[in-house]
Order: sequence, then structure tokens, then C-alpha cells
Amino acid sequence: MAERPPAEILLTGGAGQLGTELLRLAPAGWRIAAPPRRELDISRPDQIAAALASRRWSLVINAAAYTAVDRAEDDVAAAWAANAMGPAVLAAESARAGAPIIHVSTDYVFDGTKSSPYVEADPVAPLGVYGASKEGGEQAVRTANPRHVILRTAWVVSPHGANFIKTMFRLASGDRPALRVVDDELGCPTSATDLARAAIAVGERLIADPIAPAGLYHFVNSGEASRYELAREAFRLRSAHGLPAPSLEAITTAQYPTRARRPANSRLSAAKLERDYGVVARPWRVAIKEVVDALVAAAEKAA
Repeated sequence: MAERPPAEILLTGGAGQLGTELLRLAPAGWRIAAPPRRELDISRPDQIAAALASRRWSLVINAAAYTAVDRAEDDVAAAWAANAMGPAVLAAESARAGAPIIHVSTDYVFDGTKSSPYVEADPVAPLGVYGASKEGGEQAVRTANPRHVILRTAWVVSPHGANFIKTMFRLASGDRPALRVVDDELGCPTSATDLARAAIAVGERLIADPIAPAGLYHFVNSGEASRYELAREAFRLRSAHGLPAPSLEAITTAQYPTRARRPANSRLSAAKLERDYGVVARPWRVAIKEVVDALVAAAEKAA
């Protein structure tokens, strides 16, 4: 029997948290191309068209985005170019090429006023430019390529790139006697590793099954926390390695004003993805232990 050729995967945003984990965890049957930004800028329609025309793709994964939430308030055009117009072109070109697309989105499409975790059918109401541009991207993908999965996530952390846990550890290494952390924003801390595994599970199904479920899904690790609770757990885990932990002070959002408003409730329900794709989310405390352990190991190696 002839060996099955590898699935050709086009990945945007390969240098980010999710992209790094997708490249690390790629199945043996996947051949992922992750062009650097100078070759495939999500805000450049000509580069997108050239990339999609370069070979016959089995799947496109869009993990690229403009994620500077506060800066987006004053950089509206750039945020919309990367988060809405780019995905529109990517989805249209992938549809023309006959390839399904996975597009990663965000909890920031919601206003955070719901008292329970958000489900996919809940109405969106973004509070700022970043969330609005990501919602625009969702609409673009939804209308441009019928074989799409939009994967919303939240509070992504990993040993790579910029994220909340790395910021907390960096601040703790300074001379601050205490760290003030917001305690009235709730969310679901999510490991980039687990998000990558979810995307791979979805991608394998989309490649193998032309009638695989399409549409909008949420993926986050199970459980919930405030940012203060996440910081406290991360430092507790780091302390288990014999490292000192700073004093933490719980504060309100009003005590820590930012250029862009954040949703007070970023909790997402991942039940639909579990039902349709069999993806079961681990508890966030289990998932972030791996992140903290990896960060400590990397720091020890660098010392």
C-alpha cells in the first residue's frame, strides 16, 4: 500500500504562543509551513494570496493577530487590518484553494456582563478596538469559507512570548516589595499547549472528514480564576521550587485603569467543542503547573 502523503498545513503566527506549540506538537502526518512575518504578513493581501497559491494546502491555521489591547485603541487601522481584513482574505483564499481554516479568536468579543460562562450562542458586545476587530475577523471567516472553525480562547499562558504569568515573574524579579493584581476580573487561564492540542484535534478531523462540524467553538482550560488568583497560584507553584514569592495585594479594576476596558467576566464554556470534537479540557491549575515548571527550568538553565 502506498504511503499517504503528509498533510500540508499553512500556519500564520508561527512565532507566537500558540504557533510555537503547534510546531512543537505537530502530528507525524503534518508538514507545517510557518512563514515568518516578513514573508507572510496577515495584513498584506498580496502575501496571503501568494502563500495560498504556492502549494495545495490541506488546512490553514490562523494564529496571527494584533494583540496589543491598549495600543489598539489608538492604532485602529493596524488592529483592523490584522484582525479583520487579513482573516477575510485568508479565509477567501483558503476557500478558493479548497482548504478548511481554523481561525483563533478571543473572549474580548464579549462585554463581560454575563454572570455565568459564555457559550457560543451568546451575543457579542466588544468593549474596545481589539475585541471589535477580532469580532470583525470572526464575521469575515464565517462568511468567506464554509469549512471554518473559529476557536475562541482566553488568558493564554506558556513559557513563550508575552503573557500574564511571565509578566508577574518579571515584575517579581525587580525591587517591588509587593505586586498589586486585579481581583475582580474572572476568566479561564489556558495553556497554549492545550490550545494547540485542541486545534490539532479539530484540524485532523477537518482534513479527514469533508463534512466535519464547522462553526464557532470555545476552548479554555476548565475552572476559573481572577487574575489575582492566577498570580497567587503561579507564585505558589514557583515557591515549590525554592524560589521566593512576592507579597500580592488584591485590587479592583478601578484601581488599575487601562487605556482599553477589559471584560469583567471572560469565562468561556468549552462544552460544545467537547461534544462535537471530543476535546476534553484539563483543569487550569494542572495546565499552568507545566508552564511554571518550564519557566523555572529555563531560568535555571540560563543562570
